[in-house]
Amino acid sequence: MRILRRAQRDESVDINVAPMVDMIFILLIFFLATASFVRESGVDVQRPAAASAETSADEALIIGVTAQGALSIEGERLDIRALRPRMERFVAERPGGPVVVVADRDCPTGITVRVLDACRLAGVRSVSLGARAVKDGYAPAGAAP
Repeated sequence: MRILRRAQRDESVDINVAPMVDMIFILLIFFLATASFVRESGVDVQRPAAASAETSADEALIIGVTAQGALSIEGERLDIRALRPRMERFVAERPGGPVVVVADRDCPTGITVRVLDACRLAGVRSVSLGARAVKDGYAPAGAAP
C-alpha cells in the first residue's frame, strides 16, 4: 500500500503593499484637498471679544494691526500711507472681495479708523472687523484672550 503524501511545496505568502500605499496616498490627497486652513493676519494680535463674532469661510484679505499700530497684509509689513494703493490693487484684482481688519484690542482707535477709511476710499465694498467669539454671549470690556 502506497502512502500518498502531499507534495511539499515551498510557498511563501507575500502581502502586496502597493495597493495599501496607493490608498494611503489617495486618502492623504483627499484630506489635504478638503481641509480648510486658517489664515492669520501675520502679526500677533490680541483680538477683542465680541458676542456677535462669526466665522467667515470667505477668501478675505486679512489686514493685521498690532497694538503699536503697525500694519501687516499676508505677512508683509505695510505703512499706513501705502495701504490705499494696495487696496486699490486688491479691488482691481478681486472686485467685491471681502477685507477683514484684525486689530489688536490695545490698538489706537485712530489707526483702525484710518485703515477702514483707506479700504472704503479704495473701493472695497465689504470691510469687517475681526473679533474673538465668546461662548456665553457676554464679553466684558477687559476680557482676556
